[in-house]
Amino acid sequence: MARNKGPKTGLGKVLLRVFGFFFVSTLCGVLITGFLAPVVAFTSTTLGGSVGFYQSLPAELDVDSPSLSSNVVAADGTLIATFFAENRVKVPLEEMSPFIREAIIAIEDSRFYEHTGVDAHGILRALSSNLTQGTRQGASTLTQQYVTNVLNESRLSEGRPEDVVLSGQKTVGDKLREIKLALELEKRFSKNQILEGYLNIVFFNRNAYGIEAASRYFFSTSAMDLTLPQAALLAGLVNGPSIYDPIADPEAALKRRNLVLDRMLEQGKITPVDHGVAVATPIELNITPSLQGCAGTSFATYFCDYVSHLILNNEAYGSTVEERERLLYRGGLTITTTLDSRLQNLAQQQVDASAGANPDKWGAAMTTVQPGTGKILAMAQNTVFVPQEGKYDTQLNFNVDAKDENGYDLNGAGGFQPGSTMKPFIYAEWLNEGKHPTAVVDASRRVYPVGFPWRSSCGKVLGGYSTAQKAQNLGADDDLQNNDDGYYRPMPINYGLYNSINTATFATAAQLDFCGIQKMVDTVGLHSGLDNAPVNMHQIGNLLGSIGVAPLVLASAYATFANDGTYCEPIAITQVSDFQGREYEAQTPECRDAVKPAVARGVNAVLQDVMKVGSGVWIEPKVHTKVPVAAKTGTSNNNGATWVAGYTTTLATASFFGDTTAGQQRAGQNVTINGKFYKSLDGYMIAGPQWANYMVEAVALYPSGPFLAPAPPPSPAPTVPAPPQLTAR
Repeated sequence: MARNKGPKTGLGKVLLRVFGFFFVSTLCGVLITGFLAPVVAFTSTTLGGSVGFYQSLPAELDVDSPSLSSNVVAADGTLIATFFAENRVKVPLEEMSPFIREAIIAIEDSRFYEHTGVDAHGILRALSSNLTQGTRQGASTLTQQYVTNVLNESRLSEGRPEDVVLSGQKTVGDKLREIKLALELEKRFSKNQILEGYLNIVFFNRNAYGIEAASRYFFSTSAMDLTLPQAALLAGLVNGPSIYDPIADPEAALKRRNLVLDRMLEQGKITPVDHGVAVATPIELNITPSLQGCAGTSFATYFCDYVSHLILNNEAYGSTVEERERLLYRGGLTITTTLDSRLQNLAQQQVDASAGANPDKWGAAMTTVQPGTGKILAMAQNTVFVPQEGKYDTQLNFNVDAKDENGYDLNGAGGFQPGSTMKPFIYAEWLNEGKHPTAVVDASRRVYPVGFPWRSSCGKVLGGYSTAQKAQNLGADDDLQNNDDGYYRPMPINYGLYNSINTATFATAAQLDFCGIQKMVDTVGLHSGLDNAPVNMHQIGNLLGSIGVAPLVLASAYATFANDGTYCEPIAITQVSDFQGREYEAQTPECRDAVKPAVARGVNAVLQDVMKVGSGVWIEPKVHTKVPVAAKTGTSNNNGATWVAGYTTTLATASFFGDTTAGQQRAGQNVTINGKFYKSLDGYMIAGPQWANYMVEAVALYPSGPFLAPAPPPSPAPTVPAPPQLTAR
C-alpha cells in the first residue's frame, strides 16, 4: 500500500504545479498588458476580480528622497558629527563605480535595461521553477525592489514602522500594487534614474543604507572608488544582508561574492582575466564605524550637543519636536557652525590637561566667542559624553545654560558661581555714573547692617521686590572678608578692582544706584544659568557672584568690553541647508549698544593691570607680554568655583575650573588635583594657566591690537596710598 501511495501523491503535486503554472502565466499576461487596455472578458470570476482590484490600485508613486544623514560641520568644513535614522549619503549615478552598477544588475536583474518594470520572462522562469520543482525563486526586478524600498521608506519617515512590508510578508495585493507602480515608474523615469534611486536607498547593513554609506562602512572608501571584488561583495549583500554579512560570516559572503562575479562573467560584463583575479582576491574589510550623533564623536562633543538642542528647540525647523527630530535625523541637512576647529583643538588640550584622569570629578571648561559677531569659536570641557573606564563622564554641558530663554532644555549644567568676575560690571556702572576712575573708596568697612542706606531709584517692582523691600533685602550683617589681610583700608577704586578686594567692591556699590548696576548687568547679557532669569543685583551677595553663570554667558559679557561697548548675542549656527540646496533659518549676529564706549575703555584699562600687577600676576605664561589682554580672576566663597575671564580685541574667553557635581557644594579646599595639593583653590591657580596657555596660541591665529585708550578724567586723580605687598585673589 505504501509503495503505491507515493507515486500517486507525487503525480498529484506535479499536476497541481503545472495547473498553477498555466494559471499564473495567464495572470502575468493580464498584469503586464491588462492595465494598458480594458480587459474584455474572463471566464474565471476570481481572475476577473483580481483584474478589477488591480485596475483600482493607484498608479502614482511619490518618489521622495530617502532618509538622509545630516552633518554638523565646523566653519572650515571639518565634520563634527552625523545624525541619522538610517546612515545614508546620496550620490549621483556617475559618482558610483561602474563595477557596482554592473554587479547589482548582474545578480539582481540581468534584463534590467530590456523590460518595462516587470520582467515577464523572469516571472515565468521563477514560477516554472517554484511550481514544478518546489523552489523559492524571486522574480522582482530592480524597479519593483525600488518601489518596495520607496514605500517602506515613506512609512518609516511618517513614523509607521509597523506598516513596513518585507519581501516574505507580501500579500497578493501588495505584489499587484508593486507591479503596477513599477510599470508606471518606468514611464516617468529613465533606467539610470531608477538605478541611481535604487542604489541610494537599498539596505546593506544596519550601519549602512545606500551604496555610499556601505562603501564607507565596509571598505572606508567611496562608491566611486569601489574595486571589482568590493562591488561584487556589496551587490551580493542586498539579497540577504544578515545571511551574507562579511563580518559575521565571511565564508558565506565570499561564496556570494564569487557568485556575483560568475554572473558578471556569464553576462559578458567582465573578462575571464578580471574574473580570475577578483575571485582570487580575499575579502579585505576596512570597517569605519558609523558614529551616530554627538555621542559618536570625540571632536567638539558638547558644542555638538548644544547645536543639536538649538535645532530641536527652534520652530523654524518644524512646528513640533517630532518634526524637528525627523528633519535632523532624516533630512540630509548640512549644519555649518561658527566653530574654529583649530581653537577647539587647543581648548580641548588645555581642559584635558587641567585635571588629568580626575577620579574626583573636578570639572574644567572653556568657551571663546568673537567680539563683534558673537560667534562661538571654541567650547570644550574635560569630560566624556559616553562612559569610559577611568574617565569623568557626563552628558551635561558645563559651558551653557540649563534652559534657553523660552524654557527649552539646553542640557547645560546651569552655570557656576562667577565670584569676582562680577566686579568689573560694578566698576562699569561707577564709570557710567560719571565718577572718577581712580577715586578713593573706604575698603576698611566690613559691616553693612540691615537698614544701611543703599540707593535704589527704581519706582517699580524689579526682581520680585518693591523699592522698600529691596532696601531691606540689601541689608546684611556679614563681616566681609578679603582674601588677605592688609587691604582693609582706603584705596583707589581701580586698585581695589585689579587686586580683587571684596571690601572695595562693597564700598563702590555703596555709592551707586543699584538700579544702574542691575541695568549694567542686564545689558551685557548676564543671567542665571539655571532658569535664564536676570541676576538680581538687589541681592547683595550677587555683587560677589553668588548666582551661577555659564562660561558662554560670561565670555559674551566680557566681549562687550572688548568690542567698545557693543554686546552681541552668542551664535553657533551660520547656515543650514538640505541636500536639495534649500536654506533654513540660521543665526546671524544680533548686536546692540550696551555700554558707553568711554565706559568700556575705562574697564579695559583697569583689567589690563590684573595680569600685570593684580590678582592675575602669578598666571603663566604671561600673555600680556605678547599681546594686549584684559582679564579678571574669580573665586567663589568656598573656593569650589574658580575662573579667569579675559579678552583681546579679537577673542573673549571664559575659563572655569571647579566642582561640577550635583549641587556644586563641594569646597575647593585641602584638595589634590593632578597630584598637586591645594590648601584652597583660586582663579589664578588652574583656571588661570588653562586660560593663558590657550590664549597664547589662540592670539597667533586671531591677531589683535591695543585697546582704545580711555579719555582722560575730568579732574586730577586722588592721591593713591602706597600699596602693600601684592598677593593673589
